[in-house]
Amino acid sequence: MTELTMVTPDGYADWLRQLKVDIQQARQRAALAVNAELVALYARIGREILQRQQVQGWGAKVVERLARDLKDAFPEMRGWSASNLKYMRFFAERCPDGQFGQQPADQLPWFHIVTLLTKLDDAAEREWYASQAVAQGWSRSTLELNIKNRLRQRQGAAVSNFVARLPAGESALAQETLKDPYLFDFLGLGNEAHERDIEEGLVRHITRFLLELGAGFAFVGRQYRLEVAGDEFFIDLLFYHTRLKCYVVVELKAAAFKPEHAGQLNFYLAAVDAQIKAPDDKPTIGLLLCKQQNRLVAEYALSGIDKPIGVAEYQLLRDLPETLEQSLPSIAAIEAELAAELLADHAEDEDD
Repeated sequence: MTELTMVTPDGYADWLRQLKVDIQQARQRAALAVNAELVALYARIGREILQRQQVQGWGAKVVERLARDLKDAFPEMRGWSASNLKYMRFFAERCPDGQFGQQPADQLPWFHIVTLLTKLDDAAEREWYASQAVAQGWSRSTLELNIKNRLRQRQGAAVSNFVARLPAGESALAQETLKDPYLFDFLGLGNEAHERDIEEGLVRHITRFLLELGAGFAFVGRQYRLEVAGDEFFIDLLFYHTRLKCYVVVELKAAAFKPEHAGQLNFYLAAVDAQIKAPDDKPTIGLLLCKQQNRLVAEYALSGIDKPIGVAEYQLLRDLPETLEQSLPSIAAIEAELAAELLADHAEDEDD
């Protein structure tokens, strides 16, 4: 028996493609709605715990008792531990309006919210990291790493000539894309490492390197070969940036910045623009990563360069100061305080 072949109607493929998009978007909206409901519930529980403890004088015992009773009532649900109830109270105390500035907290998973509250005590910092986590889709571990590595202070801090060499909208986005310094402590190399060792390490740990570079970078190649008038030249690292719509040439210098480094990179950018860049690509951008730089020298050097270039330092060993002890208590400190309250309540019961 010959199997009949179904004839695909005209327009079916386009319709199926759109249905897939619609279904995926509906799933995302449903997930966001569920998360928003959960965060709203946790916020309300936190407010009620806070109110009963502050207004009605309930002690720390109520949290432990509530945790047990909710676990018994809803054994199939997670999230009713005493620790999580304390997080809820903390959330209600620190974000009574359910917002991180202009960023609604319910757009973030619950433990992203906990991370922001327990790792940061500055409202502007929390808002910035919250908005970036939503926009970039950061996992909780990525959020924690970016807070630890002080991403906000480093983002957009590289010396560049973008304002003079790129259109206004493009220059602002390009500037925000670069950091200073870049942290390569994940390589396990000492400060005396050679350029080739650093380059090999970055390629070997390309996932971690791309995370440090930031969203939008796609790796094209290492020691990328160019031929100009019969001579060979090799770019250390070549990337394409999906948001900037341009190639990004990265050159490594295991020494302090020198003005001639910018001239060499300018040459590479001209060659990439002439030989690789597609007609609809934006102008190629250069990033010069140096062991050390003098910002004024870099600014002077870039002012006479035709192509858009940024200059930043890299650090192989972490010499950024660790975040100082936050005035905002950690959750461990909160639990210790509540434990002290519990002991005090117990002592009062014995006296009675």
